[in-house]
Amino acid sequence: MSKIKKAACIGGGVIGGAWAARFLLGGIDVSIFDPHPDAERIVTEVVANAERAYGMLTMAPLPPRGKLTFCATLEEAVTGADWIQESVPERLDLKRGVLTKIDAAADPKALIGSSTSGLMPTELQRDMRHPERMFVAHPYNPVYLLPLAELVGGERTSPETLLLARERLAPIGMKGVILKKEIEAFVGDRLLEAFWREALWLIHDDICDTETLDDVIRYSFGMRWAQMGLFETYRIAGGEAGMRHFLAQFGPCLAWPWTKLTDVVDLDDALVDKIAAQSDAQSGAYGIRDLERIRDENLVGIMQALKAGDGGKGWGAGKILSEFETHLWSEGGGNGNGASLSVDTSAPLRLVDTRVNAAWVDYNGHMTEHRYLQVFGDTSDALLRLIGVDFAYVEAGHSYYTVETHIRHLGEAKLGQAIYATLQILSVDEKRVRFFSTIHDSKTDGIIATAEQLMLHVDASAGKSVVAPPEVMAKLAPIAQAHAKLTFPDGAGRSVGQKN
Repeated sequence: MSKIKKAACIGGGVIGGAWAARFLLGGIDVSIFDPHPDAERIVTEVVANAERAYGMLTMAPLPPRGKLTFCATLEEAVTGADWIQESVPERLDLKRGVLTKIDAAADPKALIGSSTSGLMPTELQRDMRHPERMFVAHPYNPVYLLPLAELVGGERTSPETLLLARERLAPIGMKGVILKKEIEAFVGDRLLEAFWREALWLIHDDICDTETLDDVIRYSFGMRWAQMGLFETYRIAGGEAGMRHFLAQFGPCLAWPWTKLTDVVDLDDALVDKIAAQSDAQSGAYGIRDLERIRDENLVGIMQALKAGDGGKGWGAGKILSEFETHLWSEGGGNGNGASLSVDTSAPLRLVDTRVNAAWVDYNGHMTEHRYLQVFGDTSDALLRLIGVDFAYVEAGHSYYTVETHIRHLGEAKLGQAIYATLQILSVDEKRVRFFSTIHDSKTDGIIATAEQLMLHVDASAGKSVVAPPEVMAKLAPIAQAHAKLTFPDGAGRSVGQKN
């Protein structure tokens, strides 16, 4: 799989900064050029929000964060980059001029993507010497969380460029969709523009206010769209007869004069004032950074839920997240910080380092019960990868299943608290592994919780326990032998309710 080695972001606003964050958290060095005096502050804030979001999004080991460099010139920024993302303001003359400069200064083999939300790539690449490597890579905000990029070529863009761009986006958790033809505003923004136009009319005509309109979206079809889009949703609405029945039943209403999609609302001062006042009242005391963080938390929750869809294989954006995590585990195999797993057997193995994020806490601000089990599960998964029971092993039909768990809650993990988990093997035979895990406070090493667990080696297709293969036992046995010399952990072997 082709990967981005170094990225350059020309323009560091909302979109350019979020592109930079996506690259950086994918382990890619990024150079930025933006003459705006606040560019460094803006990008730094966006990256901080992205890091916070990724802490909630995944326990998979991110690669070491890429190096961020702010450059004094465009030429300096693009030097050595193999992916260059242009995100300057949406003016044809400005974008065309910037892209032409990028083309002249960059390596001829570097891919050049534009974040334009509507300009035609043929127009943008007009003056370039190497137009075959220029294309539109239109993302959605926030770029570091939403995985889609519309890939659109111009008349002189080579088909290989679009295929290569799609391939290079996958390792950073993005899904590139290639449009068959170029068209103004592409696919997503054309749909949004139609939706936005009707929404403006509903506010203009005092049918509802901005909050009511947003409530209609987020409490109904917005949730359907998030996981199944438009056509598949309506296919279900057609029942067993499918889409053909739906179109026959609801197609005639398209001739009814319900919407004003061919009329353009006059955005005069009065309508602007009305929308602004309603929007301010709707958001209340929340500032822009507060809203961004709330948005990110909500998106993470939706994507996590979608990751569990289709029997755990993932659905929609959750499937992209699942594939991204599979890539991260296969590349890193680390402990949650991108570090390699410890194999120091003179002490319990330190296998997970993480932080209690906002999606993990209850109304008291403490980590909720099932998240303790998640951390212990991530710890046992780390042990399995250490002994060779990885994704390939599981896909081949064998694994270890947890058959018993006893958790003790001895302290409280709070929002933002850094924690780590250790694991000590208590006993091993050809089918079973018994171990004792402990969650610690990273600052004090104090014990927050413990779990004693028993795992059984199984043939998943046959649905029964089987003997573990010699190659697994060869990695597991030395750890078990070393841990047999350690002090038996306090709390191991206890029953529920047993007095101290």
